[in-house]
Amino acid sequence: MNAALPIIGAAALGALILGLRARRGTEMTLEQWSVGGRSFGAVLVFVLMAGEIYTTFTFLGASGYAYGKGAPAYYIFCYATLSFVISYWLLPPIWRHAKRVRLHSQPELFDALYQSRSLGLLVACVGLVALIPYLVLQFKGLGIIVEAASYGIINPTLAVWLGATLLTAYVVVSGVHGSVWTAIVKDTLILLVIAFMGFYLPYHYYGGVGAMFAAIEQARPGFLAFPATGQSFFWFSSTTLLTALGFYMWPHSFAAIFTAADTRTFRRNAIVMPLYALIMLFAILVGLAAILQVPGLNGGEIDLALLRLSLATFDPWFVGVIGAAGVLTALVPGSMILISAATAFASSIYRTFDRGADAKRVSLVAKSAVPVVALIGVYFTLQGGDTIVALLLMGYSFVTQLFPSLVAGLSGRRPLTALGAGAGILAGVGAVAWTVLTHQTFATLFPGLPQWAKDLNIGIVALGLNFVVAIVVTLLQRLAGNYRRVVAG
Repeated sequence: MNAALPIIGAAALGALILGLRARRGTEMTLEQWSVGGRSFGAVLVFVLMAGEIYTTFTFLGASGYAYGKGAPAYYIFCYATLSFVISYWLLPPIWRHAKRVRLHSQPELFDALYQSRSLGLLVACVGLVALIPYLVLQFKGLGIIVEAASYGIINPTLAVWLGATLLTAYVVVSGVHGSVWTAIVKDTLILLVIAFMGFYLPYHYYGGVGAMFAAIEQARPGFLAFPATGQSFFWFSSTTLLTALGFYMWPHSFAAIFTAADTRTFRRNAIVMPLYALIMLFAILVGLAAILQVPGLNGGEIDLALLRLSLATFDPWFVGVIGAAGVLTALVPGSMILISAATAFASSIYRTFDRGADAKRVSLVAKSAVPVVALIGVYFTLQGGDTIVALLLMGYSFVTQLFPSLVAGLSGRRPLTALGAGAGILAGVGAVAWTVLTHQTFATLFPGLPQWAKDLNIGIVALGLNFVVAIVVTLLQRLAGNYRRVVAG
């Protein structure tokens, strides 16, 4: 047995023990289990929210996308910074509404804003559909990391099953309390590991970052610039906008928002978090360093770039440390996904059919849903599929469709009706789903458009359709209401 495997095993076992012990002295009511009793201070909310960008997407996806795509990967460290700026204004009103009526999940907020249980049910369904690829992303990354860092001793299938079992155990027992304490360890470890690798590898192999860029340009001219078509600058701009608007639309982001003790937490964190997001640059530098050192990775293999370079560079014990950091980047976001998915199911979908359910029964249903969601995630993970970044972008295309209706609902002036909001969400989600299922793109659907329009991210196009449909349906509904009042009068 090499030195890497015990380190990885110790990290996984430590996460389990820390997660299980996090509930000590706390009665796990639905309020405590899902949103931590709304008592977390700035530091704990920071690691839950800012730490969400350090998932297996950062560890494998960002480096792999830089390795395989070059310049288009630059969107990764742009969107998170913009989303944190948006959070300064967006998150306080979300928290105030949730605090006032004691909400536990994202769908409940839409229900409360529009006084529409049907809209809350729709939002729950959209959130659950979007969370599955995000959960698959974590499990997929977990399998890749454990197999590579254990030098093939543990295969990806076994790693996925072990990770899902571990997650289910401490999520059911400790809920968000387990997530926040493991998140502190995860963020500390990954920041140290990624920052070290981002500095060390370019200097070790090329003599510096500038020399690395020069070597890549010489070997692959134009790779570090945006292509003229496809993932061009227009794709980059639309994708950055899509993901920045959608960053806080994930159901598990709402769960983190609801844990805060007050609104000052968000504004203090928004000042620091854009700097924190720049650590993503180091993951991209690792991927670029791998281009000439581990050539030949194609398709889904690009997600292996960081690990292949690590295996070729470092001793087994440090590969174990890298693997341990990678395991935690899958487990912590995975736990928040399970909590938010289970809470949304219990509080919005289950309660639709059992309106007399009290908080204790809803809490039991939520905890019972955790292993079910985990099994669904395992199933889709083992079916194979897209690269990590592709999975994440697909999820973003879904959840960002909630943004217009959320902002309209928070405005207080009710520019949209519940029917208009729901119609817009359905139009946007339907457009994304149709393109995913039929493998269509905006370019193939409308070949006569200018090239810049064909390069737009389909999610941002769907968002535009969403907005138009929501406005039109709202206006028609209000005109119909005015007509009925005139006729009745």
